[in-house]
Amino acid sequence: MREVAFIKQNKEKWLSFENAIFNNDFKNPDELASQYIHLINDLAYAQTYYPKSKVIIYLNQLAAKAFQKIYKTKRQDTNRIIGFWKTEVPLICYQYRKYIYIAFIIFSLFTSIGVISAANDGDFVRSILGDDYVNMTLENIAAGDPVAVYKSGSNWGSFIGITANNIRVGIIAFVMGIFGGAGTVWVLFKNCIMLGSFQYFFYEKGVLWESVRGIWIHGAMEIFAIVIEAAAGLIMGLSILFPGTHSRYTSFKQGAKTGIKILLSTFPFTFSAGFLEGFITRYSNIMPNWLSVGIILATLSIISYYYLIYPFVVQKKVTQIPLPPN
Repeated sequence: MREVAFIKQNKEKWLSFENAIFNNDFKNPDELASQYIHLINDLAYAQTYYPKSKVIIYLNQLAAKAFQKIYKTKRQDTNRIIGFWKTEVPLICYQYRKYIYIAFIIFSLFTSIGVISAANDGDFVRSILGDDYVNMTLENIAAGDPVAVYKSGSNWGSFIGITANNIRVGIIAFVMGIFGGAGTVWVLFKNCIMLGSFQYFFYEKGVLWESVRGIWIHGAMEIFAIVIEAAAGLIMGLSILFPGTHSRYTSFKQGAKTGIKILLSTFPFTFSAGFLEGFITRYSNIMPNWLSVGIILATLSIISYYYLIYPFVVQKKVTQIPLPPN
């Protein structure tokens, strides 16, 4: 069958199924599961006979969304909360992976701007971080402990305060996405400029390594989580600008709901980063290099796997093992 005929033959069925998914317009989970199997069959057919067709992308996204809906409405033996992080969020991240990639591209660009600006303007770091913070850091460097600022306060006090602040930044990055994504980009811009100029400052003073093995013990998860939260804000913002086949309001509701789920998924990593900053980073200067580097690589690997690799693992299971009807 030619591709045009295949699409024409199944178009109404796909659109009806898509409407059922987005508007909860189905009688029961079993009915949805049955339609899901037909969709999987169509996807398999398209992958076999039209391997380069864009219809495969459409059917993949629809199948992922359908699986989420079935997963939520059918009886499950596993805990709902565990299922949220184990299946639902990874499928969402797969479906919206381009937004995550875009957020990382923006992050890299803005951080580079911070580095370049600090390298070409001697007063740039002070204008971004403030004279008091820069002077304090210079004193710490002169005392032989560049990251001494992380030793201030008690362990629990630092953990609670830092975690609360990071969650606040993440929520702001997401909520600001309501301005068509521009607000999220602005929040990311401010934080990335600060990060880039801050790290260059340590490089300029000859203590880059000391700062890296200290700051990034908690920073790997903390910064990564902020980028993911920014991706959530972009999803909500761009759902307003580009509603596709849905009304702008329906698209916004879907984008906001999806973004909130991604935002919530980052909180365990934000808590972990806060714990590391409150209890571990303060001892980085007395740690052996292998331990600090090991922690950095371990935390970066965990969060990278969850958001960049695991979604493909879950999506593959969804497309290769269809759900049978009861």
